[in-house]
Amino acid sequence: MTIKGIPSTYNKDLQESVEPMLEHVKTLKDSLAIATRVLGTLTVFPDKMRAALTPDMLATDLAEYLVRKGLPFRETHSISGRVVALAENEGLAMDQLTLEQFKSVDERFGDDVLEVFNYERAVELKMAPGGTSRTAVAAQISNLRGKISH
Repeated sequence: MTIKGIPSTYNKDLQESVEPMLEHVKTLKDSLAIATRVLGTLTVFPDKMRAALTPDMLATDLAEYLVRKGLPFRETHSISGRVVALAENEGLAMDQLTLEQFKSVDERFGDDVLEVFNYERAVELKMAPGGTSRTAVAAQISNLRGKISH
C-alpha cells in the first residue's frame, strides 16, 4: 500500500501516532471535568485575599515604575532587587521605606514612588491584551463568550 502526501523521512506508522493523540484528548477531557468541578464549588474570600497581599509582590511594578521614567528594564530589575534587599535588611516592608531610602538606592526615584504600592492601581496598569486591568479582563471574557456562542 502506498500513501501519498507523507514526507519521505516520515517512518512512523500512522496508527502509532493516533494513540498519543487520543491520550492527549482524554487528558484534556479529564482536565476540563476537574476544572468544572473546582470552579463550580469555588468560594472566594476577598478579605482573606486582600490580607494576603504584601508590598514585595510589587517588586516588578517598582521596576516598571522606573521604566516609565525612561530607564531600560534590565537596569530597573537590578535597582528593584536592591530596594527589596534594603527593605529586608531594614526589617521593613517596601512601602514603609522613606523617599530618602529609595533615593539611596537610586536618585531617580521620585516623590510618587509610593504610588507603586497601591494594589488596585498596579492591577489597572496591566492594560495589554491578557492583562489584569478591568478593561483587559472584560475584553478577554467577551472574546471567550464569542467563541463559546459560535
